[in-house]
Amino acid sequence: MRLISLFAAAAVSATVVLTGCNSTETKTVEASPAPTKVAQAASDITIFESHDHGRIHQFYDQKTFDSYKSVGETAYRLTRIGAGPNGETVVFGLPKADKKKGSNTPAAMLWDGKSEVGAFYGEMHKHNRIYVFSEKADMDFVRKIGEPSYMFTEIGSGPKGETVVYVLNKQNKKKKPTDLIAKFKSFH
Repeated sequence: MRLISLFAAAAVSATVVLTGCNSTETKTVEASPAPTKVAQAASDITIFESHDHGRIHQFYDQKTFDSYKSVGETAYRLTRIGAGPNGETVVFGLPKADKKKGSNTPAAMLWDGKSEVGAFYGEMHKHNRIYVFSEKADMDFVRKIGEPSYMFTEIGSGPKGETVVYVLNKQNKKKKPTDLIAKFKSFH
């Protein structure tokens, strides 16, 4: 009888409850060696990010992002408490097809440095501004510091009258970002 109690205690200690906002899913996780960093081949990626109520909401699917912006929630998500550069909770909004992928979704793999980036396009919606990026490193910098070093700004040109800030860097700071402006307009 004592042996059965030990096995029951071991089984309970091996069960981990994974929770996020509005989630009550329980999964049993078996102990395994630390995952190795596996880099995917470079691919084109688009990221939509919204900073709301101390959280960073990140999407790689425009339809899911648009739904989030209109409703304020996502049906499927991967939540990481305190994972942001300044201790924010990071919420990856997932399309239904990717709800079981967890950390193997494109946005989470990019966040974790497990994915190489080919062509990049990013939007960060923050403080009634839309920051638009052509480089992931520039997006990471603005997320951490709060403001870009180089920018081209169009006041009131966003879809709902937001100020649009096209983030530049040392290599492209002296020219108008016409390609980035066109790309932004193609999404809106």
